Amino acid sequence: MRRIVRIDLPSATQKALDGRQGQANKKRTAGTLDIEKEWKGARQTKPLKTALSVLKTMAGERQRCMYCGDSHGTDIEHFWPKTPFPERMFRWLNLLLCCTECGRFKGENFPVDNGAPVLLDPTADDPWRYLDFDPDTGNIAARYDIDANDWSQRGMKAVQVLQLDRREALNASYQKTWRRLRIRLEAAIQDTAPDPDVLVHDLREGDDHGLLGWCITGTGCNVAPVSTFRKQHPDVWNVCEQAFTGN
Repeated sequence: MRRIVRIDLPSATQKALDGRQGQANKKRTAGTLDIEKEWKGARQTKPLKTALSVLKTMAGERQRCMYCGDSHGTDIEHFWPKTPFPERMFRWLNLLLCCTECGRFKGENFPVDNGAPVLLDPTADDPWRYLDFDPDTGNIAARYDIDANDWSQRGMKAVQVLQLDRREALNASYQKTWRRLRIRLEAAIQDTAPDPDVLVHDLREGDDHGLLGWCITGTGCNVAPVSTFRKQHPDVWNVCEQAFTGN
């Protein structure tokens, strides 16, 4: 899973979605809202097609699922499921790009705590503050929260709902990405003066699953060869951090 930057919709598209939501809200109040019919009727219209196109742009060149970061994103996903939460059905901030498998696992399984979502939203959360990666197995697990002295509850729910620790093909893909990043970093360690721009480019090219986030904001910063490179080339690593976090 990677952090996704939300892009604004064209103003005409945003206005159209707001209008659709307003109509749905009126029908809901009147008791006449058929949620599936309402969505199906809107799905093939230009505003929703534009929204899907923007989501694909947000997902990157390979248009990966915003949850697993592995499979191809196939359709619009409602972060807050539209059946229990029809008031968010056409809200742009609630729309994601999702693969068939993640969509099937998630469905309407949406844990909430005191009115706030427990599941991770990759357009609003940094997933690696709640998730961890095991380079030896490729498994995605909850990150240990030192302050709470417990495993991250949000991380645990993300793993449970999306079954991130039970998908062998997904785990194998994450391992392949880690091997590519590791090879690039090990080569850079041997360079007495690595070019930061070249390294940033090479790491981006090798990162199919958002593992650079794990290396920078997650526990991966303490795992070799990341930890070795940070120690030997701190100035270059600072450039990498700035490039990948925007800070």
